[in-house]
Amino acid sequence: MREAVKMFVYKFDVLENLKECGYNTTRLRREKLLGENAIQSLRRGEMVGMIALEKICRLLDMQPGNIIKYVNSDTKLDFKNNVKVG
Repeated sequence: MREAVKMFVYKFDVLENLKECGYNTTRLRREKLLGENAIQSLRRGEMVGMIALEKICRLLDMQPGNIIKYVNSDTKLDFKNNVKVG
């Protein structure tokens, strides 16, 4: 019997939202607001670490629950758009 893997996904495109708030990737790097690993993880839709998530929450003035959500891996998702498939 296969055990379902649990995971978190982003509710929206975090980098796009940061950009709309005036934080493009150049500014994030230059001002050391987020590290390169965190930026690359966001591009790939992968979860960032707690420190990076805390910084994102501060920059966007949001709570973690506004940014990420929990889903079972047996729920098929279109990760680019974070919508259920099929």
